Amino acid sequence: MVCTRPPPGRRILPSVPAKHAPKPGPAPSKGALTYASSGVDIDAGDRFAASLGALMRRTHGQRVIPNPGGFAGLLRLDYNEQLFRHNYKDPVLVACCDGVGTKIKLAMDLAKFDTIGVDLVAMSVNDLIVQGAEPLMFLDYVAVHSVDKVVLGPILAGVAKGCEIAKCALIGGETAEMNDLYRAGEFDLAGFAVGVVELSRATDSARVEPGDVVLGLASSGVHSNGYSLVRKIVDHAGLDLGAVDPALDAERTVGEVLLEPTRIYVQPIVRTLRAYKVKKVVSGMAHITGGGLAGNLERALHPKVDAVLDRDAWEVPAVFSYLQKHGGVEPDEMDKVFNMGIGYCLIVRPTFAAAVARRLARFGETVHTIGTITRGTGAVRFA
Repeated sequence: MVCTRPPPGRRILPSVPAKHAPKPGPAPSKGALTYASSGVDIDAGDRFAASLGALMRRTHGQRVIPNPGGFAGLLRLDYNEQLFRHNYKDPVLVACCDGVGTKIKLAMDLAKFDTIGVDLVAMSVNDLIVQGAEPLMFLDYVAVHSVDKVVLGPILAGVAKGCEIAKCALIGGETAEMNDLYRAGEFDLAGFAVGVVELSRATDSARVEPGDVVLGLASSGVHSNGYSLVRKIVDHAGLDLGAVDPALDAERTVGEVLLEPTRIYVQPIVRTLRAYKVKKVVSGMAHITGGGLAGNLERALHPKVDAVLDRDAWEVPAVFSYLQKHGGVEPDEMDKVFNMGIGYCLIVRPTFAAAVARRLARFGETVHTIGTITRGTGAVRFA
């Protein structure tokens, strides 16, 4: 395994006293087995890791503590209130991890790697903000057959871009060469996010009440769930991923539409929550991932309320009707697998719903009022 080390130019934290440091051994004899002969090139991995310094530094703010050569990244949980005003009275750390799923296979098929790094960040940070938290830092894990900058460079650039959008620090990661597990050209990704929330401001489904309004934020497309079915539809219908189909998009190819990265909702949500320092106007939230709108919104409810949604409150994006048509997929199955155009939900007190919707729209979101909360049993129903 080749560790993606922190970029150069940071303070070194020694782990072994110099007098105890191992001395270089003799050069391997001719024909001797080496790590490189087994398929793992440490030097290539180190060179690639060193090249990531500028990408990582773009995501760093005042909280990141320089740590060159360290075995882990360092980040302050809090700092001077007069300068930065981020102090917490009862801070709670929030952590989550996720991957990109088989959307990776689509990227491999198209040899297009500049979007899935954004997906990787999005899937974790969008989960994290559901708890009312602010993302602080992100780490990535990339497992590969061998280090290939043509593939890994765009992936890690996408990770850095996602972190910039979310305003969280990319403080480290790991690139693991495992040629016995992955064929040439194959790889897998995982991401890990850590954030913080004031305990009194953390999301609590018990606060959801009848009369609350459900706001839905538009998705950017399929996001990063359901791609096993997407790929099955592509194969079943013989779709040409490199072709432009006007029934789907007049300018982008089918493959480009399907690789559209997951929308990152972090800053609009964090800034909206900060605007209400005293009143808890948002009573619940949900990131719409695998399981669809109903399956994920149910997680924001308690057993004495239902969410009643209006299917006509938003227009389902063309990509979903396109997939449904070419795959002959039943409507219930589409609802169960895909986000169907709503990527994130907020449950808001009725007197503040319009103001919250306007604020989110100012932050760049497309907002739909998609339903209301009623007395019930913890279910999501469509009117």
